[in-house]
Amino acid sequence: MPSVLVVEDDPSIRQSLIEVLTEHGYAVRSSADGFGALREVTQTPLDAVVLDLGLPDLDGGDALRMIRGISSVPVLVATARDDEREIISLLNAGADDYLVKPFSGGQLVARLSAVLRRTTHVPSTGPATGTRGAPAAHAAATSDALHPTTVGELAVDPGARTAYLAGVELRLTRREFDLLAFLARHPGQVVSKRRLLTEVWREPYVDDQTVDVHLSSLRRKLGERAAAPRYLLTVRGVGIKLVAPR
Repeated sequence: MPSVLVVEDDPSIRQSLIEVLTEHGYAVRSSADGFGALREVTQTPLDAVVLDLGLPDLDGGDALRMIRGISSVPVLVATARDDEREIISLLNAGADDYLVKPFSGGQLVARLSAVLRRTTHVPSTGPATGTRGAPAAHAAATSDALHPTTVGELAVDPGARTAYLAGVELRLTRREFDLLAFLARHPGQVVSKRRLLTEVWREPYVDDQTVDVHLSSLRRKLGERAAAPRYLLTVRGVGIKLVAPR
């Protein structure tokens, strides 16, 4: 069941969107303002966000940029604004699609389904091409990336996208899981924030604070603090490493 966050300040519209999406099999969470939406994005595993622009505390465009700073969750902008320059600006800022109000429930569901198909599709391996041995090397690397890892009482399974601590499943956002899975593939190895931004976020020019926000949230879910770490150790001026507690 895909999980969707509806961000809409108008109570009647918000309820209508919740009902339509629920009827079509979505697990729906909601927020009436931008900062509430940001909290949901950082704390809740989400498959998509439906974002209104006319929010009481933040302009929706600013909210979109802040979401993009901390998450790659697909965002469908739904608003009454129909200025072409603004639409282009929002798409360039990271929106995955755009709906102009009023729109039908059917159109919303169809657009949302299309966004999810595009953003969750994993291409299959094609025929061997290029340098001899490259496909085999790629397959081996992919296999390694999906191999379950255990560090202390922490078990991470990238293939199933699950993580357990002492037998209890952790509720992680998509980006938190990607971060943890990457560190778990390199246990005991100090990884720089630049490398995390390049290989996990795939956005090397994003501010390092993006990593800090996710590490802080991940630490809370692992039951630790930066001042009293157990699994996530910071090496000042170098990076972060995942270790088994002593």
